[in-house]
Amino acid sequence: MEEVSIIGLDLAKNVFQAHGAGADGSVVFRRKLSRAQLLKFMGEQPACVVAMEACASAHHWGRAIADLGHEVRLIPPACVKPIVKRQKNRHGRCRGDRGGRCGPGHPASCLGDLMPWAFQKTSS
Repeated sequence: MEEVSIIGLDLAKNVFQAHGAGADGSVVFRRKLSRAQLLKFMGEQPACVVAMEACASAHHWGRAIADLGHEVRLIPPACVKPIVKRQKNRHGRCRGDRGGRCGPGHPASCLGDLMPWAFQKTSS
């Protein structure tokens, strides 16, 4: 089986879509995962880049996935939408997240690492 180099992850409330690609861009896997399965599945994958759309829960999942040894990148929603071509569903958005690049007219800096401030814990 080919080794994964980048994983696109579409976050939702209960069911997540994961799309893995090799270094040459070929599809390695497409998986639908529940909340309970996500971290277990990501822990079984080799360390790679995990790209996801920046949303309300992205920093939480980003920290948890980074703790497993992956390099997490958040993509602004404005940069994910132009990548999704035909299918306007979770699977199509996940492929867009995996693309790891911005659409036409967007600066290449749209794809950024999780900012250090995202890792700061709030004191209670």
